[in-house]
Amino acid sequence: MPKEKRGSTAKTTRTGKKKKDPNAPKRGLSAYMFFANEQRENVRTENPGIAFGQVGKVLGERWKALSDKQRAPYEAKAAADKQRYEDEKKAYQAGGDDDEDDD
Repeated sequence: MPKEKRGSTAKTTRTGKKKKDPNAPKRGLSAYMFFANEQRENVRTENPGIAFGQVGKVLGERWKALSDKQRAPYEAKAAADKQRYEDEKKAYQAGGDDDEDDD
């Protein structure tokens, strides 16, 4: 077998990671992500033409500048979302490998 052919088949047969189940519950967002999602548009409005990477830097700086009291609502949202994820995860795992739809 020629070298090129062996190399090309290795790419097509390599398994790597297992496929993620599209029905699996989505992970809970962190407090920072709730903050970032809420503030992203404000940062873009205040800084027209800002680069994508710079938006993240500005959001990170603003997050660091928040006091514990200002972070509390985002922490509460994160805790609620974590609980939602845990509940959905239990229900998903309890459902097992059923292929039936419960609609």
